[in-house]
Amino acid sequence: MKSRRFFFALGAMALAAGLGVAVSQAVAGEGRPIPAPAIDEPAGHDTASEVAILAGGCFWGVQGVFQHVDGVTGAVSGYAGGDKATAQYEIVSTGTTGHAESVRVTFDPRRISYGRILQIYFSVAHDPTELNRQGPDAGTQYRSAIFPTGSEQARIATAYIDQLNQAHVFDAPIVTRIENGRAFYPAEDYHQDFLARNPSYPYIVFNDLPKIENLKQMFPNLYRRDPVLVAAAGAVN
Repeated sequence: MKSRRFFFALGAMALAAGLGVAVSQAVAGEGRPIPAPAIDEPAGHDTASEVAILAGGCFWGVQGVFQHVDGVTGAVSGYAGGDKATAQYEIVSTGTTGHAESVRVTFDPRRISYGRILQIYFSVAHDPTELNRQGPDAGTQYRSAIFPTGSEQARIATAYIDQLNQAHVFDAPIVTRIENGRAFYPAEDYHQDFLARNPSYPYIVFNDLPKIENLKQMFPNLYRRDPVLVAAAGAVN
């Protein structure tokens, strides 16, 4: 939390000085165009719902990105990688629980594939070359990690990381971990829909709103203007 509070103050000063746009671009950076996965789920799914669990820094921004993706039917902020007893924000923030701030993305595989979800995750939602840091946040709770919900997802994610690393798409190797067999625990209500509810919050302005713009520019056919909100669903379980 200390690093975020420091960054909030930095952001407020930058806004006051009229430097908001410049700082935003410097911190959030540009999205990275990357190729689609060569290995993906087969077309013609007969199920209407699939779940991806992804960690890529603060869950506010990752949730916000996927809430604007067409074909996504829900995105919930939470914790994965540790035990249920420690899935609480103040404890997770110590970096000692094994948890990562994560997002459970529920999507319709008839409209968007798991591979395309990963393409957005790697290119827009976070920097996969940073393991335990994203933007101003540092610690294992901010690590880059994928929590497959089955062997097929694990296979696709592993192949995609190998594909991108072999193509040297990024300036450094992808360090995203694939962590199998981990449960997801929803975060506290006050973390849900945080980006949508607080678009002028300095942390959101500098770190996360540029990600939404990158999504809009890089994936115009998948961008949805109105986010799918947890509040509208009435539950986070």
